[in-house]
Amino acid sequence: MSEQPAEKLPQEAGTTPVEAPEQTGAHRAPARAEGQAEVSTSPESAPEPTGQVSDEGAGTHADGVPSEPAEVRVASEPDVSEAHQSAPAPQAPTPIAVAPVHEKKSAATPIIVAAPTTDASQAAEFGRVDPDGTVYVRDEDAERVVGQFPEATTEEALAFYVQRYLDLEAELRLAEARLPHLGPKDVDQTVATLQEQVASPAAVGDLAALRARVATLAEQGAERKAQAAAEREAAKAAALERREAIVAKVEEIAARDPHQTQWRKAGEAVRGLLNEWKSEQRRGPRLERRVEDALWKRFSRARTTFDRNRRQFFAELDARHAKVRAAKEALIERAAAMNDSTDWGRTTIAYRALMDEWKAAGRTHRKEDNELWARFRAAQQVFFDARNAANAQTEQEERDNLEQKRALLERAEALLPITDPKAARAALRPIQEEFEEIGFVPRSALSEVEGRMRAVEDAIHTVEAQQWRDSDPEVSARRNALTSQIEEALAELDERIAQATAAGDDATVTKLTEERATKQAWLDQIS
Repeated sequence: MSEQPAEKLPQEAGTTPVEAPEQTGAHRAPARAEGQAEVSTSPESAPEPTGQVSDEGAGTHADGVPSEPAEVRVASEPDVSEAHQSAPAPQAPTPIAVAPVHEKKSAATPIIVAAPTTDASQAAEFGRVDPDGTVYVRDEDAERVVGQFPEATTEEALAFYVQRYLDLEAELRLAEARLPHLGPKDVDQTVATLQEQVASPAAVGDLAALRARVATLAEQGAERKAQAAAEREAAKAAALERREAIVAKVEEIAARDPHQTQWRKAGEAVRGLLNEWKSEQRRGPRLERRVEDALWKRFSRARTTFDRNRRQFFAELDARHAKVRAAKEALIERAAAMNDSTDWGRTTIAYRALMDEWKAAGRTHRKEDNELWARFRAAQQVFFDARNAANAQTEQEERDNLEQKRALLERAEALLPITDPKAARAALRPIQEEFEEIGFVPRSALSEVEGRMRAVEDAIHTVEAQQWRDSDPEVSARRNALTSQIEEALAELDERIAQATAAGDDATVTKLTEERATKQAWLDQIS
């Protein structure tokens, strides 16, 4: 690409023309005039406008805390006339270039910038250019020089200063859009910057209208400051309410009965409330010192009370645990001292009494209590293992005894039925002696073996009793006399029944017949 000669840059009134250094490329950017923002030929390199309106789109809350960057939306601009579009002067940066757009955040309030109220052709009506390149602007009722653009066409010179006016108007529109989101300090800085920029700018356009809009913006800024002050007071009242709620919660926790408090959860709650307090200090609006100090004293006093109650509770708990530990150590020693006893019954009762004492002693720390319980059980287990081994041996002996007794019972039951009670008694006696010598049998079989032996004994006794009754003379005499009496009574009843039958007295016949049947039964029984 061929080199091009240096060109003259525009200069403001009262300045000396300066030559620009050689540039390559199709366009050359004019040098920045003194006191003005440099205007780039591309939106990517556009400068930020001066003043508070260029602070990355970030506003502040009423309490002075920076808010999230607001999204900037720009309405479409009207077309610029062909004359100014074809001018080699730098192109006007869009409001996006004036205030760079940041990434949209979901929580940010979008800022919509209004469309330009003036285009380049309308602004150019307020200026003119002398043949020597001097540019004038009609500012209210007067005309003043704003700069000089030698060796340029009238359209190029005028377009350069018109673009400066459009830049100022873009800054003003952005400030108007962002005003509801600014804090008091930002409002003052923004208004002051704009007032300084529109006081006597080196630009061509309706400057009086710009100043009027800046004045209106100043009035709106005053209203915004009043609104921000009200928002700040409301935020302080809400912050005070949150702080008081935090203090009330920690005081409620500190006032709980120490014996009913779950200390782990309560401690976590107190730490969480302290973190809430710190968060309110960092991010919430600042309260008055006396109010914050009073609340903090209440919070600190409640924390102190909570910590004191917790220390006292656990000190008492440790003392109780020490007492329980000593009592259980003594019980373990007593249990170990008895574990070699073979007096199974009494020692088992003694161990039950130790268990009752163990339960009454209370509990210590879970881990420690589990260790003590394991030692106590181990001390007892020596005795119970020995007892179980002895019981197992005894049970085996009883099972053997049961088999032997059942064999004897079969020999005894072989004597049935009894025909000769004397011989049966003689045969049963050695069986009974051996039966008694064998020893105990399992409890579940005791009724079986004793019942079977008793049945054989009862059978022999029954036959012996019957034989005795049959061989006793006195008994025989009494039986014979009774038999004679009953037979006489039966004969008399037969006679009376015959007479009643002959007389046709059926009722008497029935009565006498029943009486005779009874006496006949007696006779059958004793005969």
